[in-house]
Formats: sequence, structure tokens, C-alpha cells
Amino acid sequence: MILKVALFTLALSTGLVTFAQENDSTKTKRIKVLPVPAFGYAPETKTYIGAVALFTLDLYQDSITRTSNAKIEFNYTWKKQIITEMQWNYFTRAEKWFTQGLLHFSKYPDFYYGIGTSMPDSTQISYESDRVKIDVNLLRSIKGNLFAGIGFRHYSYSAIRSEADLSAFPELYTRKNTGISATVLKDQRNNILTPTKGHYLKLLGEYNFSSIDYQRITLDARKYFHWGKKLPQVLSGRLYSNHVVGSAPYYDLSLIGGDLFVRGYFYGRFRADNLTTIQSELRTDLFWRIGLSVFGGYTMIYNQVSSLNSSNFKPNGGIGLRFMVDKNERTNLRFDYAVGQNGQSGFYVSFGESF
Repeated sequence: MILKVALFTLALSTGLVTFAQENDSTKTKRIKVLPVPAFGYAPETKTYIGAVALFTLDLYQDSITRTSNAKIEFNYTWKKQIITEMQWNYFTRAEKWFTQGLLHFSKYPDFYYGIGTSMPDSTQISYESDRVKIDVNLLRSIKGNLFAGIGFRHYSYSAIRSEADLSAFPELYTRKNTGISATVLKDQRNNILTPTKGHYLKLLGEYNFSSIDYQRITLDARKYFHWGKKLPQVLSGRLYSNHVVGSAPYYDLSLIGGDLFVRGYFYGRFRADNLTTIQSELRTDLFWRIGLSVFGGYTMIYNQVSSLNSSNFKPNGGIGLRFMVDKNERTNLRFDYAVGQNGQSGFYVSFGESF
């Protein structure tokens, strides 16, 4: 099933070559819009269909300001999930200001596996919820590629529905939280969606107002090495660490899975207060617009250091294809297959790199 979906999606994307070549030849275009029919597979959604519009914004066309981007996406899944989302990363002229954000709404059937890393698959509970996520950050350049600023975040899980008796699982009840944050960011990547050189360092501290207030501290460090002219290759590494101080709602705990964090696991299969992961990926061009990647990593997810054991450590690894939809910006559409522990796996289709 996964192979069929991957081949179909790749065939669908190659149908966009004419459009992509037009984008390649229009070098002075300030705004590029790439509409893509979405078709793919992920362990959280099973097969999904939808539409994605990727916006590439080069409004100032100077040597100082990096290209900005935005994405609008709508998906409907075989599990009857409805997902609508908008994301953006935008630099003002000369990168004096930088803003990034997420607006998300979904009606989402999901599985609950408890909190921690020792709950077996047989304990899963099926439930549905309506989810709203708003995450907006505004940063000011302090010097060069060093930014600092504030952020606002609001998460809401409501209309919780399940055939199971949820009275034994109060963490699944309706929850809302609003957070304010301070961020310091050092971003020297040469490209936001598909970086090939430079580094990225982000430190975020956040205070969340909920039924019980709590704090969140996040460190995200990335480094990129590039070599080869005839056959360009990129080695990227990432250290990501997220820590909750206090009693966070179930849906705002640290978690693994999905196409961005620790590929190869069901999104949210394991949740706990603390998460630290080291990931690496090697990407190489092959021919025409096709590239190849191999990736893997090791993750520690836990509530307390004193309770650490082998179940808290989660390896992952995988392989992927890259289809370059815009040669000027080197924007890739990626197809990744990843495996985790105990039979966990996933196939992912997305724009840009995971990190």
C-alpha cells in the first residue's frame, strides 16, 4: 500500500514539471505560487487527499534578504479527518524583522496511548476532537542574523468524542491554553525550506495560562555541511530538546512522530514532559530533479531523569526521495519512509526538509 501511494504521488508531482520549469525561467518573479494536489499516506491519517499551495516570496530581490515562504493546505483523510492549515516564514527588507506562524483547524479522530513510554498498543483508545492552534512569533534583528522577539500561542482541544468511557481519562477532557513567549534566534541558513549550509540556533521560553499554569523551554540547534559540485551533497544534524515545567495538558506535552519530529512513529504515540532528540540526514542529488536522502536518530522521552530505563529511548531511521519543484530556490517535495521501534513506521509527503 505504501509503495503504491509513493509511486502515485511521485507520478502526480512529475506532472508539475512544466509549471516548475516556468518558475525556473522566471528569475525576476517576486511571488511564485505552486499549487499541488496532495495525495499521500501517514500512520496518523492513513491515505489522504487534498490540495496545497506553496508561496515563495522574493519581494525585495536583493542580496541581503532571504526568500520568504508560506503554505496553505487542506486535507481529507480516509479516517474522516479534516485538516486545514496555514504556515509562514517572512523576512522584511534587509531582514530587520522576521515573523513565523501557524494557523490550524482540524476535526481529528485520534488514538490515546496514555502518558509515558511503556503503554502497549493494545491499550489504545479511539477518540475525536476539534483542534485549533494559533502560533505567531515576531522577531527583531539585533545584529546580523541574530534575532530576538516575542510570541503568542493558543491551543484548544474541544468537542471530545469517544465510544469509550472517558471518565477514567480526565486528561482527554476539553482543554485550552494561551501562552506568551520570548525567543532568541541565530539563523544563518542560506534557505528556509531546503537549507544546504549554515546553522540555526533557537532558544524559547514560554509561560502558559491554563487550568494550571506551566512553562515550556525549547532548544533547537541545527548545522549543515555542503560539498560537491557535480553531485551536491548535504549533511545536516539537529539537536532538539523540549521541556515542560509544571503540569501541562495532555495535548501540550512533549511528543514524537509525524513528518517533522522523529519520523517513523505515530504522531503522539509517546508523550511525556521532556524530550531530547538527535537527528541527522544525508541528502544527495542523483539526476535531473531527483535526489536521495538517508536519515536517522535517537530520542529520549521521559518525565523524570530518575525514572529513565530502556523504554525511554527511541531509535528511528529511514530513506527518502526528493523531487525539486523549483530549481532557483531548490525547493524540494519530499517522500520519506521511516521506521521506529516495535513495528512503528510511516510514509510522509511534504514540502521542504524536516530540518
